Amino acid sequence: MIKICKKCLLTSHVQGVIFDDEDVCDLCRKWEKRDVRQQELERVDRERELEATLLGSHVGGEYDCILSFSGGKDSCYLLYKLVKEYKLKVLAYTSDFDIPANTWDNIRRTIKQLNVDHYVHTPSNEFYRRFIRYLLKNQTKRGAVHTVCYFWLDIREGDILRLAMEKNVPLIVTGYSPGQPDPQRMLYEMPPERIAKEDWTPHELFESGLFDESERSLFWDPSLYGEDAKFPRIIAPFHAWEYHQADVMEKVVKLGLAKSKWYANPVLSNFTLNWLLMYSDLEKLGYNPYIPEFSQLVREGKARRTQWRLLFYLMDWMVRNKVLLGRHVDKSLKWLDLKPEELKIKRGGYVERFVRL
Repeated sequence: MIKICKKCLLTSHVQGVIFDDEDVCDLCRKWEKRDVRQQELERVDRERELEATLLGSHVGGEYDCILSFSGGKDSCYLLYKLVKEYKLKVLAYTSDFDIPANTWDNIRRTIKQLNVDHYVHTPSNEFYRRFIRYLLKNQTKRGAVHTVCYFWLDIREGDILRLAMEKNVPLIVTGYSPGQPDPQRMLYEMPPERIAKEDWTPHELFESGLFDESERSLFWDPSLYGEDAKFPRIIAPFHAWEYHQADVMEKVVKLGLAKSKWYANPVLSNFTLNWLLMYSDLEKLGYNPYIPEFSQLVREGKARRTQWRLLFYLMDWMVRNKVLLGRHVDKSLKWLDLKPEELKIKRGGYVERFVRL
């Protein structure tokens, strides 16, 4: 029998989760026993560092920072704060791939209202189709969303890093909310050594013939810049500021950055391919892949349990029945020339090694 945590919505399908006799998960019990004072001191320390960074970012160049701007509620509100509260010269970066119409509406509204420069990168649909198709047929044990999105992040963040180097911008800001991405990859700041010393190129995937040699330039390689190169930092302010999901949704609507709460909803602003990824994970893992992320927000009092219990029910129903937004499952399968039975988890091999945290 499937158990759902009474406190945070985590399900017994999630590997490694343990429930007690009261149907409360072990992660919630650990959260209850946390050192609240120490945790708040750590957050305040991050906030102080963040304030010093943002207030000290007026470097006199063309731009003070680049914002990874997806058009979701968090990146819209973050752009507002950077421009209006910190008076920074921001270059907003958007990767124009599979962005829904309502999210483009958020992007245009926010850019126009804040009057910031907007750099739109349009990647090759053929390249994305090729690597997404391969990854879905060779998923890691953590499923489709983790496999595709983390590989995707390497490409997108590498592109922003190259843009920052080209324009001599010392700071990259992201709209990750608490719980995004995995803390091993980044908690408030991406480890500087990962930026300055690690080659993100999936060399074995090139050796397998998946990519053309000309496509190596799509992956971040710091060695191309020489030993004396100075690389930008990548930070996530919402990991330092106090955060509540509903507050951010209300603020972006009130500020006119999103037309309505419907447009600010993270379920609706995500890329349409995401519905296929959820379909695969529901089939292969047995649970919605976003439950761990949003259950953390619920557990920490940063999102509403009742809201997300209803939303997860609706999301799963749409995906399994391929109706309403779930219709994108079949559309994406057609675009990728895939059949449902070709969506497979394969432990080990190239993908397991190169889909980094």
